[in-house]
Amino acid sequence: MEVQTRNSVRFLLNDKFVELSDLPATQTLLDFLRIERRLRGTKEGCAEGDCGACTVLVGRLTNGQLTYESVNACIRFVGSLDACHVVTVEALAGADGTLHPVQKAMVDTHASQCGFCTPGFVMSLYGLWMHNPNPAVRDIEKALQGNLCRCTGYAAIIRAAESVSARGNANNDPLVAERARIIEQLQMLKDGKRVEVGVGKERLVLPANVDDFASFMEANPGATIVAGSTDVGLWVTKFMREIGPVVFTSHLDELRLITMDDEGLKLGAGVSYTDAYSVITTIFPDLTELWNRIGGEQVRNMGTIGGNVANGSPIGDTPPALIGLGANVLLRKGQNRRSVPIEKFFIEYGKQDRTPGEFVEAIHIPYLKQGELFAVYKISKRLDEDISSVCGAFKVTLDSHGIVEAAVIAFGGMAGTPKRAATVEQTLIGSPWNDETIEQAMAAFATDFTPLTDWRASADYRLLSARNLLRRFYLETTGEENVRLNRYTAAVG
Repeated sequence: MEVQTRNSVRFLLNDKFVELSDLPATQTLLDFLRIERRLRGTKEGCAEGDCGACTVLVGRLTNGQLTYESVNACIRFVGSLDACHVVTVEALAGADGTLHPVQKAMVDTHASQCGFCTPGFVMSLYGLWMHNPNPAVRDIEKALQGNLCRCTGYAAIIRAAESVSARGNANNDPLVAERARIIEQLQMLKDGKRVEVGVGKERLVLPANVDDFASFMEANPGATIVAGSTDVGLWVTKFMREIGPVVFTSHLDELRLITMDDEGLKLGAGVSYTDAYSVITTIFPDLTELWNRIGGEQVRNMGTIGGNVANGSPIGDTPPALIGLGANVLLRKGQNRRSVPIEKFFIEYGKQDRTPGEFVEAIHIPYLKQGELFAVYKISKRLDEDISSVCGAFKVTLDSHGIVEAAVIAFGGMAGTPKRAATVEQTLIGSPWNDETIEQAMAAFATDFTPLTDWRASADYRLLSARNLLRRFYLETTGEENVRLNRYTAAVG
């Protein structure tokens, strides 16, 4: 079936329709707002998705439902916004200047000093308020993980968040009250056509569907795939790379499917961390802490699990956990598909088992079996001048006598790729799960890893962290400290 093509990106910006037929492939939403549209309430801070000063809301249709999510405009490309609704801080106050309840709460609780970060906080709290009008402090803190303030202090901002509903009813908010109208407009914009704008390095493409995506990549293997842009966005804003032509995929509903079968959980490559949160933390509760520590809310709303795997970063958050769980990467090129164990997908730094034109279509994660002990730990804290980024995953099976039958131990941040600690595993297998075995296994880390020293952490600190995480896992699975044994209950069957 021939795919129809449209040569413009179309979306809603606050209450206005925008259509762009002349658009640089890597123009960020922040630059578009501030430079092209003079909407300067959205601030530029870090330009790498860390500080939240540029936070806006983006509404998108999924299965006919409209969802608004906070995103970092500094690393979100305009080309990815087709058939979306972008909401900036300028849209909040009434036509007569009346402050929005979120803004009024910020003023009344003295939650702003210099004011630079305030629009970002307002937009994050606005997104929270719309779907949770009476949030607990824990919910507020999570919603604000991606927003930084250096002069007001967070206590006043949290008080503001707690008091928003006292100043207005979320059901009367325009984005709620007019949802049917906005859905109708976005459905008209989502016409199922391939979008192509520009030529050469400035060419951007939004495939009509996954089959069209596969055909395009087979014919254009040098194109850069952009899903959430939480990593690729920095290639542009920090490293000034030319990455065109660019293929955007966040609009492809087929890549955002989450399914379960008798064998395990299948996540489409376009599933964001936020999309996956509920099912991941239900089926694999020991991933909850890791998931909550992946970036801030804006990053989790944009970033995809498939992109985290496909980019192959040695400090990616999900690969160690996925290796520990025995996941498989489902790859596609044209109409051909193949499955690769994720531990074999990472070949060396910057190189994955993916041929030109081939892309990650999904990730399949087997369920844990009864009796398997599993945990993931992420270390990313300051220690003097060290800033570590070590992530370790542990899966151990014990027999009825406490002997280790099987072990999978995987780390990120310890080598050029996420990888298993093969010598440590062999030290454990066939040995009793006790202090003596753990001491021997801890010593074996130096055989498996020769980590480098960089600005994140020294080699000695990385090795010490890895060894101590194994001991922590052991302590959490034995005696009175046992907090993991028999925690897993299968969600299927």
